[in-house]
Amino acid sequence: MAYFHTSGMKIGHFSPTSHKHVVYQLFVRLFSNTKTKNKPFGTIKENGCGKFDDINEQVLSSLKELGVTHIWYTGVLEHSSMTAYPVHGIHADDPRIVKGRAGSPYAIRDYYDVDPDLANNIDNRIVEFEEMISRTKKAGLLSVIDFIPNHLARCYASDKNPGKYPDFGQEDNGEMLFSPLNDFLYLPGQTFAPPADYHPLGGMKIPASQLQYVESPAKVTGNDVYSATPSSQDWFETVKLNFGVNPHPPHECCFDPIPPVWLKLLDILLYWSSKGVDGFRCDMAEMVPAEFWEWVIPCVKTHFPEVIFIAEIYKPELYLRYLEKGYFDYLYDKVSLYDTLLAVLKGHTAADAITGSTRSVEHHSEKMLSFMENHDEERLANKQSVGNALAVIPAMYVCALISKGPVMIYFGQESGTAAEENVGFAGLRQRTSIFDYCSVPEHLQWYNKGKCDGGLFTDVQRTLYNQYRTILHLAASSPAVAEGGFYDLQFINRHHQSEGYDERYIYSFIRHSSDQKLLIVVNFSQTTPYEVHLKIPQDALKHTGFSARTELNYRSLNHSDFAGKVKSEVLSRTGDRLSGLLIPMPPMSANVIELY
Repeated sequence: MAYFHTSGMKIGHFSPTSHKHVVYQLFVRLFSNTKTKNKPFGTIKENGCGKFDDINEQVLSSLKELGVTHIWYTGVLEHSSMTAYPVHGIHADDPRIVKGRAGSPYAIRDYYDVDPDLANNIDNRIVEFEEMISRTKKAGLLSVIDFIPNHLARCYASDKNPGKYPDFGQEDNGEMLFSPLNDFLYLPGQTFAPPADYHPLGGMKIPASQLQYVESPAKVTGNDVYSATPSSQDWFETVKLNFGVNPHPPHECCFDPIPPVWLKLLDILLYWSSKGVDGFRCDMAEMVPAEFWEWVIPCVKTHFPEVIFIAEIYKPELYLRYLEKGYFDYLYDKVSLYDTLLAVLKGHTAADAITGSTRSVEHHSEKMLSFMENHDEERLANKQSVGNALAVIPAMYVCALISKGPVMIYFGQESGTAAEENVGFAGLRQRTSIFDYCSVPEHLQWYNKGKCDGGLFTDVQRTLYNQYRTILHLAASSPAVAEGGFYDLQFINRHHQSEGYDERYIYSFIRHSSDQKLLIVVNFSQTTPYEVHLKIPQDALKHTGFSARTELNYRSLNHSDFAGKVKSEVLSRTGDRLSGLLIPMPPMSANVIELY
């Protein structure tokens, strides 16, 4: 067996027959922006903006070396914005219906176009996007973009529509709340009023010439607000699309004939698939009818069978519905694994709770996409969150290795991004702003003016980055992780009170395939080291094919000084607290041990 070394850490190198996906969420506007002013509500000229062309061969090879297999390019579609390019015929939107100066990437203004901010040559922006996708493929990586079917920007108007279907709302009858032929839902006789308590640009004076938006009759707001006066806490910058479900009781579904919105959204998916996009992260998938997904995904896969669909979903009761016909490839594992790991990291629950979270999705764990950060969630290094990027490492080992399903990290997570800057609309929310022009200081220490070598890292950042590289390579290249089974060791060690096994902070499990058996142990405590006597029951040894062996070899794949032999009988003896494999577990640590 061959090994490669990463800062003193040893990682097994395998070639599994199937590969676990490792997704890297890359926010294009922020990723390569080297301007560090970060002025609150700063303009694109003041605060800067990343470009498609910046995602070059150096960036892509560095991400591949990190262990990435897929890049989710976030914020690439044209969305509402306060930035104008009048020479190119692109206007700024009314600030009262834009969140932040740069605008929300989830308020799409033209579904057939890309964000002009991201282009060096604005008139050539689609080509620059296509070239980025092409470079991604040449680097051996696959690309994912957002698909936002539930809502559009209030100011939606496409000038790139290829003309197969009329633009959204162009043929609507706004005199009725619902019609199966309408693209939107209306509030007849009412005029939309922007939230009175929303102060664009932090309350800076806005010229009257920019306050031109009129919406009459008012449309239903994107988060299902049936009011002409949505609040500033609503998705007031968006309008809800009509999927053919009558909002009046008994809420009949008008799906035959196919609603116009369905046909238009299918055309959009085919358009971007034809440009080489390999997958779609489907925003708030549960807010549109499941019947739409049952129809549209097979339609796309008829033409582009390899395209993957990832559902952002938060209702576990819908998981099986979204998977049972095989139309979604992956679902967010937010309310089981993410929420549990976050609670463990913050000391709100014991590591023991992880067992319950794995059981809740055990029948479809290979379909769950796990993560510890994304654009919606808090940056864990933030002092108002976990406050220590290294403390997240045990959770990332669990997150990445616990199932066959894909794992995702958010750009800058591997550099310890804390999101402690107030750059405008986002305020101090422990999150990197998706609404403002800004840069990410910790990430820039890795980016290093395009060298992508971590040349400006602190020692702590370098340690953190190397840990992420170890984790992601183990996830992507270990047969036991990519294609193997799972066995939870928490009960046997807690029940038999194994010495040093503090179930508040210690969690352990086995991943096993015919080619490889891995034992993973983590310590979530930020202060307490443990000498864990880990037991593996006879049932687990039988399950992994070791029941006939009297002695097992072991070696750590991430700690070069941990190796030896252990008798099977010692591993499985339950009556002795000091039996089992003795594993030193420093604070905030993980040990991935191969048994053979």
